[in-house]
Amino acid sequence: MQHITPCLWFHNEAEEAARFYTSLFPNSSMGLITRNTKDTPGVEGSVMVVSFVLNGQSFTALNGNPQFAFNESISLMLPCHSQEEIDYYWQRLTADGGQESMCGWLKDRFGVSWQVAPSNFDKLLSPKQPTRVARVMRALMKMRKLDLAALERAYQEG
Repeated sequence: MQHITPCLWFHNEAEEAARFYTSLFPNSSMGLITRNTKDTPGVEGSVMVVSFVLNGQSFTALNGNPQFAFNESISLMLPCHSQEEIDYYWQRLTADGGQESMCGWLKDRFGVSWQVAPSNFDKLLSPKQPTRVARVMRALMKMRKLDLAALERAYQEG
């Protein structure tokens, strides 16, 4: 059972974002959509809160106000098993106004930061292998979208 549910604060795009995210991931679905009433701070009838599931993980999206904005200090880690999976998520999450960053990081069109990373990152960056970690990090620091084969080559070299 999941004990923590991330809540993402949007200005006015909670439902749009939830629908977009659930369209990308398997085992995903929309949940309850709560609308503002005459007794809540938002415009009556507008979306206040959306619950949704991404690949089995529960999330909440809230339409707040522009007082708070997403930044890179919080990101969603997306472990991928293949280069095809990395490419799939990278292309879709950066589409329509998303922004690439360094080292597998990106922002989607809503401003949410993601790390599109290999599922074996813990192996590639194992503290028990400091020489390998150094090689992997040198390769990683030159990348935007991660190249899984290049990272694995860096890990194996030497």
